[in-house]
Amino acid sequence: MLLNSIEKINKFYAKTGVKVLATIIAGPILRRLTKEQLVLWWVSPFEATGEFCCYLNDEKIYSAPLSADNLTTFRFGTKAYVHLLELDIELPSEHYIEYDLLLVEQDQDITQAKPLAKVINHLTYEGKSRPSFIIQDKINNLMHGSCRNPHHPSSDSLLAGDAKLASVLACSEQRPALLMMSGDQVYADHVAGAMLHAIHQVIALLGLNDEVFTDCEIKNSEQLCQLSAQYFQRENILPKAKMKASWYKPATSQPIFTSTYAHNHVMTFAEAMAMYLLVWSPCLWEHVKLTGFAVPAKYQQTHIKELAALEVFISGLDKVQRLLAHIPTYMIFDDHDVTDDWNLTAQWEHAAYQDPLAKRIIGNTLMAYWLCQGWGNDPTRFTGDFWQQADAYQQQPNVQHHDAFINYLLEFSHWHYSLPSSPKLVVLDTRTRRWRSEQALDDPSGLMDWEAMCELQQELIGQDAIILVSPAPIFGVKVIEVIQRIATIFGQPLAVDAENWMAHPGSASTMLNIFKHPKTPQHFVILSGDVHYSFAYDIEIRFRHFSPHIWQITSSGIKNQFPQPYIGLFDKLNRWLYGAYSPLNLLTKRRAMRIKARKVPEKGHQRLFEKSGLGYLELNDDGSPNHICDLHCDGSMTEFIETTEEMLP
Repeated sequence: MLLNSIEKINKFYAKTGVKVLATIIAGPILRRLTKEQLVLWWVSPFEATGEFCCYLNDEKIYSAPLSADNLTTFRFGTKAYVHLLELDIELPSEHYIEYDLLLVEQDQDITQAKPLAKVINHLTYEGKSRPSFIIQDKINNLMHGSCRNPHHPSSDSLLAGDAKLASVLACSEQRPALLMMSGDQVYADHVAGAMLHAIHQVIALLGLNDEVFTDCEIKNSEQLCQLSAQYFQRENILPKAKMKASWYKPATSQPIFTSTYAHNHVMTFAEAMAMYLLVWSPCLWEHVKLTGFAVPAKYQQTHIKELAALEVFISGLDKVQRLLAHIPTYMIFDDHDVTDDWNLTAQWEHAAYQDPLAKRIIGNTLMAYWLCQGWGNDPTRFTGDFWQQADAYQQQPNVQHHDAFINYLLEFSHWHYSLPSSPKLVVLDTRTRRWRSEQALDDPSGLMDWEAMCELQQELIGQDAIILVSPAPIFGVKVIEVIQRIATIFGQPLAVDAENWMAHPGSASTMLNIFKHPKTPQHFVILSGDVHYSFAYDIEIRFRHFSPHIWQITSSGIKNQFPQPYIGLFDKLNRWLYGAYSPLNLLTKRRAMRIKARKVPEKGHQRLFEKSGLGYLELNDDGSPNHICDLHCDGSMTEFIETTEEMLP
């Protein structure tokens, strides 16, 4: 059926003059980049051959044909191939190097291959003929952020990152060493109706894999797409389970996926993959329509607002594609990359993984995460048994191989990774190795279990400085954490996403003890997101002459923000209830920590900043922060300035 749809669409394009599929439909995204390794990711409608080249001062200094030795492909549709190029390459550090990817289309040879600038005419910066990179072993500065929701009315702050990079393109000292995307790069559980409509058109256009469901009322992806309640009504077909409710209520059948915005929740692997292609590249938007589907009356106004925001988002994707082609980009999942409440409690896990449809939805989004995000972080982690499972599905995408791959992914425990940079960058997986509560199955789980924390400590020993990436802030806003705790007591942890480092006594005390360890690094920079507002803390251990210096830097969201006046209210409550001399501080788990919240100019006493932005950080030679700010699309910058005032515990 999908093949027939593709033929019809291609005939339509031929008649109307709409251009055919591009050689590259998403990417190239520069992923891992060190002095010994380069990893490049892209998606093409065919299995690519060709050549990769590097240039210094316009002179070719490296070239390699694309072959089975350096290029791995994964086919997820008739016209859809993910490519991952891994090169063991030695290039000079701190030099401006340009690169090109010469792809050969079917029935062509290398002499007919077009350079990237011809294939994607917006991929290079003004005055340049190729994309570029600078290998930086020492991290002097970086950009970071999380929470990029395509239909949120705020601006896409990756455009601010593009503008920043354009201004320092050839300067090795000022060009950001990397972009760290610390969670919620996509929103699988909060999809606009127009986006889901576009996703379905992409599935037909590229012939993405069909899917069969087992032990479910919905038999396959074709039946799912034929449902009359297709848009804004998916919560009616999402799975439910009998779970323990509040302590004063009996157990009832409740939705497993509790997101308030689950009306268009991504369900199939094809939907998840199409979503990634649409949020990282403008290419496929030229082939789809945003309107022409039935919208229930109660969602008409919602649809109009989403559509307006989505059109603005699409208009900036050319600059997003350019940014990601020029800067090493590292990623880690958080909840919305898969689904809201993902592994929040042991009870949720039991309900979700016992239900065949819920398990398949989680597995599908995790498969897409691996292909589009996780794989490029550190490809060496996904060889051997992992690749055998993935390749079995690729060769025969039937229900047996699909389920087997999902089962393997759900048991996989190596999503975390590190970079051999200076300072060393350590990225935490706070989703799949959780410390389940021993008190009650419906209490929030710890963000990392004992074994994972021990492995983390080994990563840190011997380092003078560390950049630690935790999707959720390790040191958060105390009053919000207390509200989450109260909701947990009343049996509603899912209602307020009651997951933070201090919610579980085991993980909280273990993490705090890591900071107190005598062999711990002297400088910790913690990068976080998740919360839809930004803040920065300076932290020391009380009563220690040689306390490590810790900085909690939170930037969120890239395209999302916490609404006013609520953020201002929480900020005031936090200062009133947990000021420096408040006796309530004695009740907190982090009472041994001295925490100073940095101030925001022109915000008075407010320390939490809600405007969407992209974090930008400059570091001193010893790994301590020199400049902490958020970059905004209007060209403005919000700086977080150090203060001597102790604000909260």
